[in-house]
Order: sequence, then C-alpha cells, then structure tokens
Amino acid sequence: MPPARATLLGIPYDAASSFKRGPALAPARIREALWSPAGNTWTEGLADLSAPGVLADAGDVPVGDMDHSAQVRRAIEEHAERILVAGSRPISLGGDHSVSYPLLCAVHRTHPTITILHVDAHADLYDEFEGDRFSHACPFARIMEEGLATRLVQVGIRTLTRHQREQADRFGVEIIDMRAWAAGRRPSIAPDETVYLSLDLDGLDPAFAPGVSHPEPGGLSVREVLELIHGLRAELIGADVVECNPAVDPTGVTAMVGAKFVKEIAAVMNDVRPRSTP
Repeated sequence: MPPARATLLGIPYDAASSFKRGPALAPARIREALWSPAGNTWTEGLADLSAPGVLADAGDVPVGDMDHSAQVRRAIEEHAERILVAGSRPISLGGDHSVSYPLLCAVHRTHPTITILHVDAHADLYDEFEGDRFSHACPFARIMEEGLATRLVQVGIRTLTRHQREQADRFGVEIIDMRAWAAGRRPSIAPDETVYLSLDLDGLDPAFAPGVSHPEPGGLSVREVLELIHGLRAELIGADVVECNPAVDPTGVTAMVGAKFVKEIAAVMNDVRPRSTP
C-alpha cells in the first residue's frame, strides 16, 4: 500500500524559546483537538482525514531531555527526512519556531527548489538573538543563508526591527506586512512552484489565537489564513504549525485553531479544496 499523502510529526520542543516555555506541550493538544468528537474528520472541501491514504501519524520526535543543541536539530531533520523519502509529506506540529530550520534542511534534500510561505507576526530573521543563532527568532536567517529556499514570502508581519529589515533586504525576502495585507496585497505563487508552509499561530490576531507565547495585536483572522491555504495551487510538499502554547491556552481554543489548519493543510496536500474557492 502506498504511503499516506500527508503525515503528522510531533516535535515537543521549546528549548529555543526566548520568553515563555510551553510550546513543547502543543503536539499532544493539537492532536487531541484534531480528533475530538466535538468535530468530525471531514475538511471544508470534503476530504475525510480518517480515510486510508489521506493522513498518517509518525508520532513524536523523541527529544526527551535533549538540550538546545545540534543533537535535537539532527533528530528533527532525520525524522522529517524519513517521511519525505517514504513518499509522504510532513505536517509538523511544534514546538517553537526554531524547528523550521532542521525541517527545511530535510526538505531541501528531496526538493532543492522551494518557496516558503511563512505566516507570522515576526520575521524570525535575526542573525542571533540573545547570543543564540538557533533561537526561535532566527530560523529564517539560517534557512536563507544556507540556500534552503529560493523564495521566502512572509505574511502577517507587524514587529519588524531595523536589523530584521536589513536582513530581509539582504536575503530578498518578500514581506507582506499587515498594513500591506489590509490594503489588499496578497502572495503571488505560481502553480509550478513547490511550497513549504510555515505557520506560526501568533501570526493570527490574539482574538483568534490567544494561547501563544508572543501575542501581537493587529493580526490575521482564522478565515484569512484558511483562504491562503485553500488558495494554494502550487504543490504543497510540507508544513509546520508552531508556537501554540497550551500553558497560556486554558480554553484550548488555540489548539483547536491549530488543528483546523492541520486539517485543511492535509486536504490541500491531497489536492482537495472547497469548491467555492476561486
């Protein structure tokens, strides 16, 4: 039997967080929300995630008590690469945003020409943050300086510093900040591109996703992010959903939002979208 088109990979890791710990708890909470009897397994385009060959689960990367080191990055990279080599597409559940760097190292081996669509309040382009080059504030600097992507398109940004603006210019990053988004600008991604989606839940306005370590008012709505996902016509080869922090998400609503995105990402990986999408 061929592998499932999409495969979940949990990364219960937050040692690279610069403020509040807690995202390591997120993979379990997002899975719980994904399969909760409060909803069902069908996506908006009528893909059934419980059907054979649609969505598998590779479990969690066994980070255990690993500290913030190259060891944990290797473990993340190896687990993601196994999914890709087997012919499936990873949907990784973070964890803090530092996990995107080793994930893209794995993706680059099998798909060397990648466009990253990055949803976030923060550009995560610091060369180093508080002395750490592998902080969750730095993954896209590492990704771009190592040539792991040919394009980086960022949506929802609203916390740029002068240093990060200089980094964006250095790497040719295409930034659609919230002012540009409000004015109607949208990403332009051609159908022949290969896309990796990195979705930080603090890209949403805290009204929609309050359970994050770095809430930033003035962000995207759940529906706007869903429209981005549904609107992708390029091949979606991998994705991560990161920075849900159950420690500050007492109602579980942010984990539910993360699970909603996972459902629709898996559907797009299976080439299923709502009929009403233009």
